Amino acid sequence: MQKVRVQVDSGPMAARQAFDLLKRGLADLALDVEELGAIELVLAEVVNNIVEHAYANGQRRGPIHLCCRLRRDGLHFEFTDLGLPIPGKSTPLGLPVNVDVDLLDLPEGGYGWFLIQDLAKDVAYHRRGQVNHLSLRMALSKDACGI
Repeated sequence: MQKVRVQVDSGPMAARQAFDLLKRGLADLALDVEELGAIELVLAEVVNNIVEHAYANGQRRGPIHLCCRLRRDGLHFEFTDLGLPIPGKSTPLGLPVNVDVDLLDLPEGGYGWFLIQDLAKDVAYHRRGQVNHLSLRMALSKDACGI
């Protein structure tokens, strides 16, 4: 596997479509269940953030591009889109949500950036022109990296 490129249109099925395409491209790797699950979770959070925030919950539509490369230290991902920039032009801190509250008081959202930053490494965001760029690395076992 040299490089896997995926493009999907923003919308309610974007995360599922992106993961299905990516999974086919990663089929030759010796990924275990936990690695594949972590990749799916991070990809779903990133793509859903793009759909919900960059493309404003469907008020705007556009492409979401994903490029994935295998390197000795894991899978390197770059996500790009033409949506709105992240507020403050940097990724949120991704602090854990307080779950020590009554069930009815649990927040509906706010877990995404914590999960992304907890499961992925080297998370970085920048905007170049009208394009958002989010890069991250998923650490893998030596077997999966071919070491």
